[in-house]
Amino acid sequence: MQYFVTGATGFIGKRLVKKLLETKGTTVYFLIRPESAGKVADLHAYWGLSGAKAQARAVPIHGDLTGKKLGVSADDIKRLKGQVNHLYHLAAVYDLGADEEAQVAVNIEGTRNMVDLAKAIDAGHVHHVSSIAAAGLYEGVFREDMFEEAEGLDHPYFMTKHESEKIVRKECKVPWTVYRPAMVVGDSTTGEMDKIDGPYYFFKLIQRMRQILPPWMPSVGLEGGRINIVPVDFVVNALAHISHQQGTASRCYHLVDPMGYRVGDVLDIFSRAAHAPRMNLFVNAALLGFIPKSVKKGLMALAPVRRIRNAVMKDLGLPEDILTFVNYPTRFDRRDTDAMLKGSGVECPNLKDYAWKLWDYWERNLDPDLHIDRSLRGTVGGKVVLVTGGSSGIGLAAAHKFAEAGAITLICGRDQDKLDEACAEAKAKGYQFIAYPADIADMADCDRFVQQVIANHGGVDFLINNAGRSIRRAIEGSYDRFHDYERTMQLNYFGCLRVTMGFLPGMTAKRKGHVVNISSIGVLTNAPRFSAYVASKAALDAWTRCASSEFADVGVTFTTINMPLVRTPMIAPTKIYNNVPVLEPEEAGDMIAQACIYKPVRIATRLGITGQVLHALVPRIAQIAMNTSFRMFPDSSAAKGEKGAKPQLSPEAVAMQQMMRGIHF
Repeated sequence: MQYFVTGATGFIGKRLVKKLLETKGTTVYFLIRPESAGKVADLHAYWGLSGAKAQARAVPIHGDLTGKKLGVSADDIKRLKGQVNHLYHLAAVYDLGADEEAQVAVNIEGTRNMVDLAKAIDAGHVHHVSSIAAAGLYEGVFREDMFEEAEGLDHPYFMTKHESEKIVRKECKVPWTVYRPAMVVGDSTTGEMDKIDGPYYFFKLIQRMRQILPPWMPSVGLEGGRINIVPVDFVVNALAHISHQQGTASRCYHLVDPMGYRVGDVLDIFSRAAHAPRMNLFVNAALLGFIPKSVKKGLMALAPVRRIRNAVMKDLGLPEDILTFVNYPTRFDRRDTDAMLKGSGVECPNLKDYAWKLWDYWERNLDPDLHIDRSLRGTVGGKVVLVTGGSSGIGLAAAHKFAEAGAITLICGRDQDKLDEACAEAKAKGYQFIAYPADIADMADCDRFVQQVIANHGGVDFLINNAGRSIRRAIEGSYDRFHDYERTMQLNYFGCLRVTMGFLPGMTAKRKGHVVNISSIGVLTNAPRFSAYVASKAALDAWTRCASSEFADVGVTFTTINMPLVRTPMIAPTKIYNNVPVLEPEEAGDMIAQACIYKPVRIATRLGITGQVLHALVPRIAQIAMNTSFRMFPDSSAAKGEKGAKPQLSPEAVAMQQMMRGIHF
């Protein structure tokens, strides 16, 4: 048996060739462009062929879809004439985002050129792999014997798939069969896929939800029309089987999943596969249909709306037209396909059984973030990074990471001895810090320090506002200690702003720069006994939100880290924390490194976000919970002015400590 295959280098095509070559004595001729000749050796290896056998069983035929008779030479046409039993036409543009001109040239004219070649070589049978897109946006059930009934063909992809199938039906002079696969995804056994397409477009959104929310938390999904998904191995096996049966001429077969799912169901299945929050609540996308097109068009004419939409679509990797097809209205009957596959053992597996394999392969091989240099060295190497409060604790741990990654690492602090000790520690590890003594709580010293850094280094590329002061004392114990609030605000808010605003003009002039502000989980949970500290950090958070909006279009970005409790010298006076589960400085340093690499607007723990949600949705309940914890945990000995006293915790307080890891009480 001898075959001719177009699109043999493609996702479906190379697997079909491998399937055909499983039969002994088979010869496959495959179309390949001259400039792609270098791919032949890899294709032969993929098909399990080598040496003389490879050249005899899988024969490259140079040509091009856009050329007359596929650009195949007269000598090759003569060589193939009367020798090809089956011609499989798989070459096409399967990309919703491709421009119309390219789709017309390949899908329509390419098919016409294939039909001319089939006639020229007197092929025994043409097998045209079309798509369910040939039905357009047909309302209802589209049967295998339907074609002219297609409707809603405005989109170039739908139109070109329909027109290419029409050419086969109307112009092909040799026996033909049409196959309409559904949306083809990866292999159901290995998950292997070669590009992001179809449901894969939503994987990044699911991944983001998993990063932000715990898997048990219900989330809102988008309900819409039906979507039909089939794995590539089913398409190949069904195509290979049906194409060798009798009575298939002038027939069409739907290679679709007999189940079919709604968009919301598909998203929920993949959310489960990704261990992301399940989409238990759905908003029907059809509800958006009540908005008049004139209103939608008017909204999109507004620059802010366009920028937000484009930013969200780009961030999630969604193509421009994807939302157009959320309400896809067509279902597909496959009774003729069922009849042909009966007894063959070829079945479409259930999506729920292999979705995890698709997700796993995507996350390991296709996630766009894998192909971007997301290393800390790639982000800060050779750049100037300033860490305030970098002589100890979180700041010192972060400074070590930056210096090790090749950054010009500046640290500042009030204690020269600690700065010298930190520099010696860095030198022992094979890199260096550049230390500056500075008191961030002193506005005049802030100005001096900023000018010194600008003079010596030309400014900074990354600013880590880590220097801070924390006070754990109940308000009722602070009536005569108003200075606690003043000095906390002076360092945590005013000092931070003074330094940041000193470097912002330079960042703006260079149109690049990133500021990381170390805030607190207490801002999200409103932890009692930290009113001075939380208020100062809340003020910083609010300023940062305003600043990020003002500088969004000049290349300067901001990240707020709502840091949970970390074991640093700052919490040492509070003996109650000695046995509390807290983060280590190195873990906090990792969070700061991630803030510089990915530049998110905010980094927070799931517990912190949960606390914020509770305060937003059920504030009275959140208050009761926080008040209960307030009464459970006494003031520290230092706050009470006592010395040597050991804090006594009830069993309930110990249990809450373990459950609420990182929240200040």
